[in-house]
Amino acid sequence: MEEEEAAAAAAMAAEGGGVPHFFLCPISMELMRDPVTVATGVTYERKNIEKWLFVYNKFTCPATMQRLPSFHLTPNHTVSRLISSFVASFPSPPPPPPPPPTPFSHRRKVDQVEALLCSIRTGPFKSARLKELRSVLAGDANLLDDVNVSSKVLECVIAEIVNSADFVGFGACEEAFGVLALLPLSDKATVDVVVKPEHLRPIMAVLQSGSADARVDAMSILVKISKVNRDHWIPTDQELDLFTALLELLSDEISSSTKLSLCSLDLLLELAVRSRRSRSRAVEAGAVRVLVELLPEAGRRSCERALLLLKRLCELPEGRAAFAEHGLGVAAVTKKLLRVSETATKLGVKVLWLVSSFSAAGKVAEEMVVVGAVSKMVTLLHAAGGSSTKERAIAMIKLHGGLWRQFPCFPCELTNFMRSNR
Repeated sequence: MEEEEAAAAAAMAAEGGGVPHFFLCPISMELMRDPVTVATGVTYERKNIEKWLFVYNKFTCPATMQRLPSFHLTPNHTVSRLISSFVASFPSPPPPPPPPPTPFSHRRKVDQVEALLCSIRTGPFKSARLKELRSVLAGDANLLDDVNVSSKVLECVIAEIVNSADFVGFGACEEAFGVLALLPLSDKATVDVVVKPEHLRPIMAVLQSGSADARVDAMSILVKISKVNRDHWIPTDQELDLFTALLELLSDEISSSTKLSLCSLDLLLELAVRSRRSRSRAVEAGAVRVLVELLPEAGRRSCERALLLLKRLCELPEGRAAFAEHGLGVAAVTKKLLRVSETATKLGVKVLWLVSSFSAAGKVAEEMVVVGAVSKMVTLLHAAGGSSTKERAIAMIKLHGGLWRQFPCFPCELTNFMRSNR
C-alpha cells in the first residue's frame, strides 16, 4: 500500500463519512500502513510505536499507559488486509500537477554555486570557499537534488580531496569532505565515482586521523555508499584498513553513545553480512576485543548493535576463538542478560550458546558458572511459553550441567531440572 494512496483514501473517506476508528494509529490518528500490536493488545503504526519505545525510551502502552512486559511488536495482518481493502475501494488519486518552473532565486543560487566552484578550482583560499559552498548547499534540497549542480560539485570536491590527500589534517581537505557528505550519493553511477581506490584512500585516512567533524563526515559518506552499492565495493587491499579504522574509531568512543560510535557499529554490521571473508577480516582487525570492551558501559542501542555484531562474528570459528580467549568476554555478555532489553538478552544467549557449543568449551563453561550466567539461565527457564532463547538456555544446561554441578555455586533448582530431563 503506497503512502500517497493511503493519504488520498483517508482524505476522501473523511469527506464521505470518515475512516473506521480502528484503522487509525492511536498516536498519530492517521491511517496505518504497517500495523503492529504490542503486549497490551493495542495496535499502532510501526514507526510511531517504535519511536515511542526506542527513541523516547518509554516503557508503557501509549493508549492504556500500562507498563509493557516486553517490547515485542507483532504484525497485525488482519487489520493490514482490511486497510488495504478499504484503500482499494476508492478511485486512484489524480496525478500530481507538473512541477512549477524553476524560480529565479534557485537560478541565482545555481549561479552562486558555479562561481564558487570556479573559484575553488583556480583561486587561493580554497578552505574558505569550500566552507562557503557548504553553507550555500546545506539545507537547500532543491540544490542538492539538482543533478547538474550535484555532479559539478562532486567533480570539484573529489579533485580537491585527491589533490590534498597527503594533507588530510588541513582545512581544505576536511571542508571538501563536509561538502561531499551533503550530497545525496543515492545512485550507483555517483557512488562508483566515490569508491574508486584513489578516492577511498583519503576517506579512510580522514576516518583514522581527521578532526571529529571530518570523521563524522567521512562516516556519513561511507554509510551512504554502503546503502547504495551492496556489492563488494571495498578493494581487497583496503578492506582490512577500513575495518581497522572503524574499530579504532569505535575504541575512541568507548564509554560514550555518540552518533559517530553508533554509525561505526551500523557500518560494521552492514559490512559483516556481505561475506564470510568480510567477517573474517573484521575478526582479524580485532573486532571481538573492541566489542567486548565496549559492552560494559554501552547504552541500549549500542549494546544491541554490539551483541548483534558479536553474534555474527561468533558464527565463525576464528570469532569464537577470539571471544573465548578474551578474559572479559563471558562476563561482559552475561552482565547484559535480562538487564538491557529482550533483544539484548536474546542476542547475548545466542553468543554464549555459539561459543560454549562449538568452541573448546570447557574454559567458557567454567566462566559462565563463575560470573553468574548459569543463574540467569535459571531465570530464563521460568519464562512463559517457548522461545528460541529459552530453548538455547535449556540446551546449554543439558550440555554443561555435569560440569557445572561440580561448583558450589551451582543453583539447586537445576539439579531437579536435570533429573527430570534425563
